[in-house]
Amino acid sequence: MENLAADALSGPLLMLLSFVGLGWIAARGLRIDPQPIATLLVYLIAPLTFFRALMNGGPTPDYLLLTLILFLISSAIALLVRAVTQRYFGAQEGALLAFSAGTGNTGYFGLPIALIILPAEGVTLYLFCILGVTLYEFTVGFYVSARGQFSVRQSLGKIARLPLVYAFLAALLLTQLGITLPSDVMTSLDVFPATYTLLGMMIIGMTLSHVTLAAWDTRLIGACIVLRYGIWPLATLVMVVLLQHWMAIPASLAMAVLLLGVVPMAANVVVVAMELGIQPQKGALAVLVTTLMAPLLIPVYLGVMFRLSGLG
Repeated sequence: MENLAADALSGPLLMLLSFVGLGWIAARGLRIDPQPIATLLVYLIAPLTFFRALMNGGPTPDYLLLTLILFLISSAIALLVRAVTQRYFGAQEGALLAFSAGTGNTGYFGLPIALIILPAEGVTLYLFCILGVTLYEFTVGFYVSARGQFSVRQSLGKIARLPLVYAFLAALLLTQLGITLPSDVMTSLDVFPATYTLLGMMIIGMTLSHVTLAAWDTRLIGACIVLRYGIWPLATLVMVVLLQHWMAIPASLAMAVLLLGVVPMAANVVVVAMELGIQPQKGALAVLVTTLMAPLLIPVYLGVMFRLSGLG
């Protein structure tokens, strides 16, 4: 597990934090409005990014089962948190907390780490895991968030307009029919993953450029930290230990699942909050706090969890 050394992870982690700073500079110096960028991420860049991943990955029934399991786990956590906390937080803050509870920065932040610590097979498994989390974000998570501002009918209408769902279905249909896209088309889609990561992290900084101390919410941020760095690491560790006991899952899958539990809050919390108008400033502060904690916690958490699960 030498790849868990802090100096091995510090490069990718600091690079991602620098994207946040770049977003802050862009918003402050160039007065760039993050709202259109959030819309671009939700309706264009994210769907094409995951469409490309599915077309390249060649989804099998086992991979898709993994996606379904992560989708169900994320959805269950979000709905449980919503039910438990709705009496303690306002409608918008409760919706923001519930959405963030079901997801993490598995793509923008987690993927560069996965490329360091996981073998090639583990990276593929990790991609199908985060696909389940992303599907949660733009279906159940989007609905939970919208309910903090809109009616049930309006919330369902917003989900129906999200292209990521249709991109997922289109990719599945094409792969099942054995249809492949021309190599020139697939090559042109290669720009979207990097764009997805860059803009996803920059939008945190752009939102923070408009934040004042009045947006600081100690209860909300504290709850986000407990969920992200308390509940999720414990949940993934228990999941891996139980799966190892029942099914003897491969080490690469166990490592991929454990990584899902230690990433910071999802940058998409800010993206969705901005798109729906539910306290994006508070969301950005919570994401920033957990992101700043990540370089210190991730190497320690992974080292401990790998030992407890018998991986190293």
